[in-house]
Amino acid sequence: MKVEKAYKNLDFLNSKDARTLRILAEYLHPKIQLEEEKVMNTIVIFGSARAPSPEELSSEDSLNKGRSKSLKLAKYYDATRMLSKRLTEWSKHLIHEEQKYVICSGGGPGIMIAANRGAREAEGKTATFRISLPFEDTPNPYVSAELDFEFHYFFTRKFWFSYLAKALVIMPGGFGTLDEFFEILTLIQTGKIKKILPIVLFGKEYWNNLINFETLVEFGTIDRKDLDLFFLTDSVDEAYDYITSSLNSK
Repeated sequence: MKVEKAYKNLDFLNSKDARTLRILAEYLHPKIQLEEEKVMNTIVIFGSARAPSPEELSSEDSLNKGRSKSLKLAKYYDATRMLSKRLTEWSKHLIHEEQKYVICSGGGPGIMIAANRGAREAEGKTATFRISLPFEDTPNPYVSAELDFEFHYFFTRKFWFSYLAKALVIMPGGFGTLDEFFEILTLIQTGKIKKILPIVLFGKEYWNNLINFETLVEFGTIDRKDLDLFFLTDSVDEAYDYITSSLNSK
């Protein structure tokens, strides 16, 4: 009986003992593929997977089955799509190739798919860093096939989100969006992320109702200057101007 090489043995590769190899693969494979596609800078857009698209809103049947869709989130789908399209159009007109910015999302439905959709409508490349979940396997027709990545480990996925990001847009979202937003804020606050990283917190009604940031200042758990780490707005124009002016000043 021929002995199989360890790196061809799927039972071994999927075992507990080979976890380190799987983690390394989730670092090396995206690295090689992103370098081949010359993706050095991303604008990452986070937000709820439950935001309905215009097509879903027009289909009563689709609203009545599957995950519930909040009508309050619908305007954020549209805003994401518009902002993503405008940022992609702006990026395509930058002179130097190393300046190009690729819209990146978490690859799921809702806000995430709206981000990729806007970029593709501007005929730009767009990336997804998906996470394998048993309850979320929505196809994304807007992602560039060569920039579609799926991760098992949340922390390797987060690494790629933060490593290439040159700007972030945080749309209304749930636990996952909050986790991603606050982890990035913590990394900036503690100096682990040293680059200038403009962050747009989009949706004043949502964020002001959800979090009283002034309370953190009043109790002394953060400094007032920490509130300058993000820009809160309801306007696609303001978000676009804030990001592009920040990136143009680099």
